[in-house]
Amino acid sequence: MSEPSTSQQKAKEKVKAVDPEPIESSAHADDAEDDSESEGSEPDDEPEPAPGAAGSSSAAQANTPGTASKKKKKKQSKALKALNALRGGKDAIPEDVVKIVLEKVRAEGGEAAANADQETVRLALEQMKLKDVLQGKTGIGGKNKKDTGGHKFWGTQPVPQLGDAPPEEDGPIEPSKPREEVRQEPYPLPKEFTWSMLDINDPAQLRELYELLSGHYVEDDDASFRFQYSAEFLSWALKPPGYHQDWHIGVRVASSKKLVAFISAVPVTVRVRSNIINASEVNFLCVHKKLRSKRLAPVLIKEVTRQCNLRGVFQALYTAGVLIPTPVSSCRYFHRCLNIPKLVDVGFTGVPSTMTLARMIRMHKVPERPRLLDQGLREIEERDVPQVCDLFARYMRRFDMSPVFNEDEIRHQFLSGMGEGRRGGETWKQPREGQVVWTYVVENPKTHKITDYFSFYSLPSTIIKHPKHNLLNAAYLFYYGTETAFEERAEESGRLKKRLDELVGDALIVADNAKFDVLNAMTLMDNVCFLSDLKFGQGDGILNFYLYNWRTPPLAGATAIGGVPAGKGVGVVML
Repeated sequence: MSEPSTSQQKAKEKVKAVDPEPIESSAHADDAEDDSESEGSEPDDEPEPAPGAAGSSSAAQANTPGTASKKKKKKQSKALKALNALRGGKDAIPEDVVKIVLEKVRAEGGEAAANADQETVRLALEQMKLKDVLQGKTGIGGKNKKDTGGHKFWGTQPVPQLGDAPPEEDGPIEPSKPREEVRQEPYPLPKEFTWSMLDINDPAQLRELYELLSGHYVEDDDASFRFQYSAEFLSWALKPPGYHQDWHIGVRVASSKKLVAFISAVPVTVRVRSNIINASEVNFLCVHKKLRSKRLAPVLIKEVTRQCNLRGVFQALYTAGVLIPTPVSSCRYFHRCLNIPKLVDVGFTGVPSTMTLARMIRMHKVPERPRLLDQGLREIEERDVPQVCDLFARYMRRFDMSPVFNEDEIRHQFLSGMGEGRRGGETWKQPREGQVVWTYVVENPKTHKITDYFSFYSLPSTIIKHPKHNLLNAAYLFYYGTETAFEERAEESGRLKKRLDELVGDALIVADNAKFDVLNAMTLMDNVCFLSDLKFGQGDGILNFYLYNWRTPPLAGATAIGGVPAGKGVGVVML
């Protein structure tokens, strides 16, 4: 992983300056592959020279007389060229691209950047790696960015391109094809590698995938944290109802059969505004660190696309922490600290200059017992599935983009990852073995109607090279819903906000009892209304949402768009 760029360091400083609870979240910005320069290349691109190879001798030349001044002039020339482009020279950046960057700055900069203008953006871009930003190798702000193939690669794909005007109507970019017109043969790999479809039901293959992701998946820029998906989590995430084994695509070394790369897709029905789309959710793109120069990422993306096309699926949903063509929405991460001493110790957050550690701990302490227990709060059971499915469907229609789940999918999402052991009673006090997801409902004691539910899932991170701690136990807010949303003037009167405060407040209590260090959430769904009051601190992570082969105007995420309040454009929680 590369060192944080100047702009990323400034993003951290901005968080410290404007947020009374500064969060320097690391392995919690998104869930795909580590950044790598070479991995973002088109398959036909010239590879980057390896360290120490011919053409990579700048370190040896650094102290050679005359070389430093030549390099300085060269750098100045590049900087002047970029500056002239920004100011309207012959290589001027199109105005519509500047506008897109401005929108991203406003979305990612929080309150401090809400009033940014084009001149501010131009000044900022002078100090940034402009080429990397536009090619999707560097985010405008935030950490834990993932590379999903590079700008040049995405320029060949059926996705909206940077600078395109907003579409006049929703719909596919390219028409679907009959199966016989889809490429029948796998895309070629370098001769030393071979394709391998993973059987997640085989414990040995599931272990291989776990080990690949544990060692080579998302890290933060400081190489301090790395996502650690458990075997139970991977089984839950990759085997929803109707999953296809041939969408779990691995690459092995031909000689040793070692698994060195992976990408997955699972079927999902997603509603985008008024359109119901049978799509795939693409995730877990990972390439072994030592093989990033092999340019496997674009080939993996094309192969998973081919496999989906063979089954008649031509749209996909995916996320990235970088700006590639072209996000349908961008959401910011927020973090509710629970174990303050540990989070400070490992560098996940810091103590503000105006506060002591003891005071910070007191401020973030949550009650010992969920407050809604007296109103019928309990863990979800099988008999609740039909009611929860109905409430989920009605609640999620309030957002412009959301998944469409049937009862089998609700059962899978909310019950199948509950682990082994006793259920019911006060199980919120102690997590079960292998538990991945926590789901609670509120049942009216008199009518036995399910009036509310909330859920969160476990996604820890390895803490790299820390003398005391080796695991950051993080939970992520998942789906929730409440009948309060359908009461007359529920939002205007503040009743919906009050109920969500109660529900997510109890989620924090359950998470704290389960020994989680932090609960993470994003600016999607109705989250924006309760983040501040529940003491969530703004993080420096941004997650961009993308639709493959589908056009639709931008959706409200980190900021309001077209009269739609912030968050309410996005109702999809990506694992």
